[in-house]
Amino acid sequence: MTYDSIPARLFARAKSHPDQPAYHVRGADGWVARSYGEYANQVRRAAKALIALGCEPGHTVSILGFNRPEWVILDVASMAAGGAPAGIYTTCSAKEVQFIIDHAASPVVLIENKEQWAKIHAERAKLPRLRHVVFMGNEKVDDPLCLTWEEFLAKGAAIPDKRLDDRVAALDPKGMATLIYTSGTTGPPKAVVLTHENLAWTAGIAVKITGITPADCALSYLPLSHIAEQMFSVHVPITSGASIYFAESIERVPDNLKEVQPTIFFGVPRIWEKFNDGVRAKMADATGAKKAILAFARATGTAMAAVRGAGKRPGALLALRYALASKLVFSKLKPALGLGRARICVTGAAPISRQILEFFASLDVIVLEVYGQSEGSGPTSFNLPDRFRFGTVGPALEGVDVKIADDGEILLRGPNVFAGYYKDPAATADTLVDGWLHSGDLGEFDRDGFLTITGRKKEILVTAGGKNVAPKNLEGSLKNHPLINEAVVIGDRRKFLSCLVTLSPVHDARLRRGGLALETLRPRSSRSLRFSGPSIKRTPTWVEWRRSRGSTYSTGTSPWSTAN
Repeated sequence: MTYDSIPARLFARAKSHPDQPAYHVRGADGWVARSYGEYANQVRRAAKALIALGCEPGHTVSILGFNRPEWVILDVASMAAGGAPAGIYTTCSAKEVQFIIDHAASPVVLIENKEQWAKIHAERAKLPRLRHVVFMGNEKVDDPLCLTWEEFLAKGAAIPDKRLDDRVAALDPKGMATLIYTSGTTGPPKAVVLTHENLAWTAGIAVKITGITPADCALSYLPLSHIAEQMFSVHVPITSGASIYFAESIERVPDNLKEVQPTIFFGVPRIWEKFNDGVRAKMADATGAKKAILAFARATGTAMAAVRGAGKRPGALLALRYALASKLVFSKLKPALGLGRARICVTGAAPISRQILEFFASLDVIVLEVYGQSEGSGPTSFNLPDRFRFGTVGPALEGVDVKIADDGEILLRGPNVFAGYYKDPAATADTLVDGWLHSGDLGEFDRDGFLTITGRKKEILVTAGGKNVAPKNLEGSLKNHPLINEAVVIGDRRKFLSCLVTLSPVHDARLRRGGLALETLRPRSSRSLRFSGPSIKRTPTWVEWRRSRGSTYSTGTSPWSTAN
């Protein structure tokens, strides 16, 4: 019996709902839809082309490019042909690209354009197993390695459908389905092996807890080499029948978001921070009646969020206030952000300030924080639409066992836990112990089962006095201040903690408009900093800087940065 894998789900949906929209691409005259029937046919053609090029079960295919239909088509096609795709970040250097292609032993690589081809060409001598480079689209390069997309698809014309169907039927739930390469911040990147069961089960539970249906749609714009975007752009849509809009480019995301008005939106914290800065800057200009209406709407939104988070229904008075606030404010503000139809907004992949979540909740935009890692196929815990708590990453995912070890580390076990690291049994043994995935993150559950991340084991600072300090909470608290954009706590093996901060560019601009230029900082004592305006009380950041640089500094040596 054929396993309910992601490719099998796609082919089944194409049979049951062939005309249902699967994805959209923006053309000169607007967004052009492609149906699930067309999507499945494209995957079949690509999978047969891989077979024709000699890709046997167990092969890998590397993919390097921005989010496009060809990316997801080859991703699913590789799985259907019995292999596994390996995504590569577009920002990777030529050497990093070479490492991944060589480590994965990919005979075929799909690339976006000539810019990415230059990286492969530069390291070509170190890629002895590479046989074919396929371009997304019909860009041509005069090189025997290179094929256009149409030339690649044509290679599989002679492969009978049954040969592909047999490969799909032979897929093992425990077999390798995809490789997710980690960032490699402490060495060469490791390849996370996710199985067909990992992907299918996780996509299924995500659809169940969010209630995603064929009526839903999302904008694909974050790196597809990351498991989170793969879930939102590939596995969950195929499982639920939802549709995807491929952003034209990262620069066009704000415009595309406003055009599409997706019902599902996933944004990393930096995206929400930018939204936050922009909205707050405009709200600061409100005066008189507009300011009063905005305050009423925000108070109502906050009250409504508290009711929803507890899984309750609003009373008659709150419902009436909410209807009025929606008409006066929310119905205008949310479409301006591109979130006019959004019913599920999610954030993850990094910590986010609770204040930002509460701010958006006051504007009737509930942002649900999720926690997880590639090794867990994405989510470990998830704030639910009808059960959420800001400042936490939600309850454990249904069907996943999560516990806290004696040292505070978060451990998990379940159908979403990876098979191991590709070609790295030692690292696998260190991370998977008796079936439990050791996340490396520190956390704690509250009495209601909501998980809070308190730090990272490897990031624990040990001061000269022997005190263990988790910097995450300190940094998070500092970043809650509207003036602070980023904060990094320093103190390992030191007698005291210090912190490097960068200022929010939005608030820096507002201070400048008010006649307070940050470059004109002139310290007069160890107790305060005096500007051409109000004084700022002494902070640990300033004290540390002053100790290292002396009592004065001028423009060019300022520790303050407005870097975005």
